Amino acid sequence: MALVKDEELIGFGDNSADTNNADKRPKKSGGFQCMGLSFSILKGITKKGYKVPTPIQRKTIPLVVEGRDVVAMARTGSGKTACFLLPMFEKLKTHCTKSGIRAIILSPTRELALQTLKFLKELGKFTGLRSIVLLGGDSMETQFSAIHEKPDIVVATPGRFLHICVEMDLSLKNVQYIVFDEADRLFEMGFGEQLNEIVQRLPENRQTLLFSATLPKVLVEFARAGLSDPVLIRLDVESKIPETLQLSFVSCRLEEKPAALLCLMNHVIPKTATTIIFAATKHHVEYLHAMLRENGIPNTYIYSDLHPSARKINVAKFQNAQVKVLIVTDVAARGIDIPHLDYVINYNFPAKVKLFVHRVGRCARAGREGHAICLVSGDELCYMLDLLLFLGRPLLLAGTDSESNKDSKNVSLGRIPLDYLDPQLSSLNAAHSSGSELDSLRKVSENAYKRYIQCRSGASMESVRRAKEVSLLHIGDSSLFDGKEVAGKSQILTGIKNYRPNGTVFEIGVSSNSELYTVMKATRRKHKNNIVSFHQKVQEILESKKATSEKPEINLEQSGNDDIATTFSQVISGKRKREPFLGNSKKQCTIDKENFIPYKPSDQAIEKELAVNNFTREANAVGVDLTGDTEAGMLGATKQRKVWDKKKKRIVTVGGQKKEGRIKSESGAWIPASYKSGRYAGWLEKTKTLSRIEEEQEDEGPVQNIKRKIPHTRWANHNLKVEMKKKLELKKPEQIAKAREQLERKQRRHGRHKKKGRRKH
Repeated sequence: MALVKDEELIGFGDNSADTNNADKRPKKSGGFQCMGLSFSILKGITKKGYKVPTPIQRKTIPLVVEGRDVVAMARTGSGKTACFLLPMFEKLKTHCTKSGIRAIILSPTRELALQTLKFLKELGKFTGLRSIVLLGGDSMETQFSAIHEKPDIVVATPGRFLHICVEMDLSLKNVQYIVFDEADRLFEMGFGEQLNEIVQRLPENRQTLLFSATLPKVLVEFARAGLSDPVLIRLDVESKIPETLQLSFVSCRLEEKPAALLCLMNHVIPKTATTIIFAATKHHVEYLHAMLRENGIPNTYIYSDLHPSARKINVAKFQNAQVKVLIVTDVAARGIDIPHLDYVINYNFPAKVKLFVHRVGRCARAGREGHAICLVSGDELCYMLDLLLFLGRPLLLAGTDSESNKDSKNVSLGRIPLDYLDPQLSSLNAAHSSGSELDSLRKVSENAYKRYIQCRSGASMESVRRAKEVSLLHIGDSSLFDGKEVAGKSQILTGIKNYRPNGTVFEIGVSSNSELYTVMKATRRKHKNNIVSFHQKVQEILESKKATSEKPEINLEQSGNDDIATTFSQVISGKRKREPFLGNSKKQCTIDKENFIPYKPSDQAIEKELAVNNFTREANAVGVDLTGDTEAGMLGATKQRKVWDKKKKRIVTVGGQKKEGRIKSESGAWIPASYKSGRYAGWLEKTKTLSRIEEEQEDEGPVQNIKRKIPHTRWANHNLKVEMKKKLELKKPEQIAKAREQLERKQRRHGRHKKKGRRKH
């Protein structure tokens, strides 16, 4: 990707002004030249256009070059990929034909793996290292031949890589470097067993790196990765989301969301802007794709059940700017770097704060500006309050807190003007009533949403309580439509919407002589005073809020410790007086702030949302993977539980992963039995690769000679390994001398037999 000269990227600025004078020594600015990297690596960095490393790169790369195990946590888009690629190039140096695989990079999704491979080839263009990618859904025969080319680096997803290792009985003894990219996501997606098996196959002297956008303080969940004295690098945790990202929240009813999305695409988002729309399930993705296509908005889409080739083609269309809109589920919420992404739209508000952070992290990367727009329905308001609590921002309603909205960090919840929303609603209703495919897709998506909300985790009790207290009747228009509405028309429509008649359904349109009318009139006269007092209280509350919002805010600069020390010679802090109370007085408990360790950390709420696993959540045994966009994906992560079986008269395990069709590996992990299908043996016979391998290894020596018969059972595989281990053992000098003597005796004996045979003839 060529960089535009007029565009300045934070963290990758041009330092040509500092290097014009060749006589002056370069300043110690922490550039890539000061990290001890080779010339070929620096040449690739320069070719890519990077000059100054980001903070996470400046902290991580020197430690990784030293050979330390590192757990790095930084904000999305901060340049974590280069943190493990550059030291990997420095450690591997050049291509080696004898060692085979020396570095492994594991990614949670195929899109992230392909992106990593592309970035790897661009940065390591001048190193000569060979790299391949192993992804599920691709041809295994092609991957067999790629591994036989002896690559140095393998970028793969855990499931397919373990399948290849078991099928080929692949040796990983030469692996020096392994990277778990988006490590928390790897474990969340259920790759724990695969990762455990892969780690057991690796040598102990390897270097292990964990990179992720979110990691907890306690790294017990990642002990299975086998880190040795790791270093934790944690940057940009307090910011949570990029400062250059603008947030907007739009309130609408659930049935109005399709029309609200069309309003945003037609009136707010420019035609030339790149946009990603996140939906809850794959059925929503298909419906939105058809709806936008019917309204003349070209778009593409991806979800988990889509064929890998189709996913690759659709992502390539969006990355190459053939289409400007991409509709996805959470399968693309992690790790995908779309260059110059402008907008992210949350069609369905995420139930987890961490999912929101990663969704909006697709834009505003590397210092660029971005905009995230969220459509919030009534049942999603509590999740929005959870997010605002996590970000430390107040809930502001458009039209009521106008003065507070001037703060750039605060965001308000507004609605779409009716003069924009109503035409879209009428056109959609006409399209649905015509009996087209769009109507059937809408019904399927509505049924899928009912299933989705059953599997969705609940918000906090406090947010649910606060959501019930929020009144959206007098909410104003969103700031996205400022200056765009038609004068007068919107006010009339707003008045019609907010109109509340004094009578009830029993009084309007009913004869005054009917019994219902007389009963309701008598009841209204009886409770007239209570009704009037209630309306007065509501009016007083609104006036008090308006008065407090109109008060001018004066932001005074706070004094520092130095100012206080220079101004006052002595500072006396008064003690708080306790109010007198009846009963025996108790001694006040004093806390030693230097030595006292609190039971709860100050950032407990933040760490709870950033944590990979939660004990309370797991103990409830009802957790579901919310990133699943199908019913099988949402219900596939149910935990195991013990129940009493009346027929068997004993306790049995229900749920979880079944042991049927699974085998236990040497490390104790349960892996699918289909991993050993014999496809590799058939491929060897078909391509005549086995004879070629035998000829090559006979030239190297008899130690690595491979048997023609491929073991298919556990004991045959075990015996083969024992035999190979005996051949690979180092022999003592006495053993070598003994072997030579035996060889000489055998040669002399054969020589005598030949002489006797000649004499007889």
